[in-house]
Amino acid sequence: MRLSHLFLRIGVFVLAAVACTFAARATVAVVEDVSVVAVQEDLVDAEMSWASVLGDGLQIILEGEAPTEAARFRAISTAGRVVDASRVIDNLSVTDTAGIAAPDFAVEVLRGDTGISIIGLIPLGSDRDALDARIARIADGAPVTDLLETADYPVPPTWRAAMDYALRALDLLPRSKISVTQNRVAVTAIADSADQKASFETALARNVPAGVRREVRITAPRPVISPYTTRFTIDGDGARFAACAVDSTETEQQIVEAATAAGFDGRSPCVQALGVPSRTWGQANALAIKAVADIGGGTVTIADTDITLVGLESTDQDTFERVAGVLENALPKVFALTTDLPRPVEATAEGPPTFAATRSPEGGVQLRGRVIDDLANMTVENYAAAKFGAANITMGTRVGGELPQDWGVRVLAGVEVLAQLVNGSVTVTPDLVKVTGNTGNANAPAIVTNLLIDKLGQTAEADLDITYVKELDPAAGLPTPDECLANIATVTEGRKIVFDPGSASLTSDSQPILDDIAETLERCPDLALQIAGYTDSQGGEEMNLALSQSRAEAVLDALRMRRVPIGTFTATGFGEADPIADNDTDEGREENRRIAFSLTQTVEEPTTLEQVESDADTDTESEPESDPAPETTK
Repeated sequence: MRLSHLFLRIGVFVLAAVACTFAARATVAVVEDVSVVAVQEDLVDAEMSWASVLGDGLQIILEGEAPTEAARFRAISTAGRVVDASRVIDNLSVTDTAGIAAPDFAVEVLRGDTGISIIGLIPLGSDRDALDARIARIADGAPVTDLLETADYPVPPTWRAAMDYALRALDLLPRSKISVTQNRVAVTAIADSADQKASFETALARNVPAGVRREVRITAPRPVISPYTTRFTIDGDGARFAACAVDSTETEQQIVEAATAAGFDGRSPCVQALGVPSRTWGQANALAIKAVADIGGGTVTIADTDITLVGLESTDQDTFERVAGVLENALPKVFALTTDLPRPVEATAEGPPTFAATRSPEGGVQLRGRVIDDLANMTVENYAAAKFGAANITMGTRVGGELPQDWGVRVLAGVEVLAQLVNGSVTVTPDLVKVTGNTGNANAPAIVTNLLIDKLGQTAEADLDITYVKELDPAAGLPTPDECLANIATVTEGRKIVFDPGSASLTSDSQPILDDIAETLERCPDLALQIAGYTDSQGGEEMNLALSQSRAEAVLDALRMRRVPIGTFTATGFGEADPIADNDTDEGREENRRIAFSLTQTVEEPTTLEQVESDADTDTESEPESDPAPETTK
């Protein structure tokens, strides 16, 4: 009995031990499962789903590949907040960053009157202190908003050069947006005037880093002309403009065609400007110019909506009245016509009173002739001193004599006109203001004409012999031929001259491109430029050759209508020769349909608009990419 009791007791203890073992294991399994689930949920919530969680008793094992060392540490810390950190086993690895492609580094900088803002991603190896100091210097006390971030990847080989060029552009352009990548700098800016725009473009064309493409788009406001004036004359010296203002290329073409029919064969002097008084400005100008030709010569002045038609002393009275009547009835209703038919004035022994002002190349100004009284004489001297400097004035005037009522105004106007000349003379008589001399301003004749109309009225007679001398123009002659070609590349970056399918008619989308090219070429006189046309390989060879020739000539004509001197330009069609892309694809054929510019003096093979920059600017090696353009089919 005692032995059986002993075995029973031993059996109970064994069963209890087994039960406790199973209970402990079950408890550990439950704790393990709960811990694994809790850690996994926290990792997922922390956006670290790349980490997996395993349980080994009370231990938590983390496995997986962390993207960075910092991410690995965060995963371990997250698990340590759920279970005791001593229970966390780290079996995590870290991704080899050497095999990961670097991000696209990019920066965008905005500069305006309120300061500078810069945003983007730059390499960690960039010199932030130098960058911040340079931007602060450019800002010159204005606020700087810095939203740059960094990434720890190698610095791209052309990144520093691109940023340096972008910051030089930022320093040059007070109102601009500049976008930078490792191989491209895009500049959009506003200039105060056309001269400043050309100066900016010339400066940006210099020292472009190798391997960095540039895209420059600078806009300038058109000038405002008041009064809006055109003056056209036909006399013994031929047909010519003294002034011409237009609001569009179409209006200019309408006026120039009328002038050409009247005998004008020079370069269009028309200035595109704001302030046109009527949408029918071109029509009114064309009718008035035709009237001058119909009466056999004379002058017509259109100032805003007032038109003054003045015949020659030899003009037949009946013809003048008939033509004036036709013109008055044909003009748009908003315009008013005034006519004047002068007759010869009887000569007197003394001749008409005269005032003369001369300016030497050294800057000395001599005034001589008649003035009304001592007060008028003092006024003229002080006015001239304000214009030219008191030390440069020599007075040789005389007081008295019979003088017209408006003589004082005519004399002061003569002094103001002289200020438009670098050297020359102005002679004032009761009926005529004669201006002769040299100037560095190509628009000086129009400025003088507007000045005389404003001071003396629309019927004021003027004889202008003003010669534009490029060497006297501080803004002229700046670009070299290569720089001119580079400037063409700048204004055509990402754009393409397009024609209607199968024809040489330029599309409306091409007009702004041609406007920008014309603005650039106006600063490049005597440029030996070849305009080349190319087609794809579709169609017959002879047809393609003829089509490419017509398209090149259409571009030449479009530039001529935009007042570009084209005497040294040539237009040549090359047909399907020299393809730059595969003619078996639509994209390749689109690339091959192109207009190309080259310097005939230095470049034998024309290049496309997209290639001009690399040939013209030796510092630029890569070709700019073109935005897709409407396909031109034949």
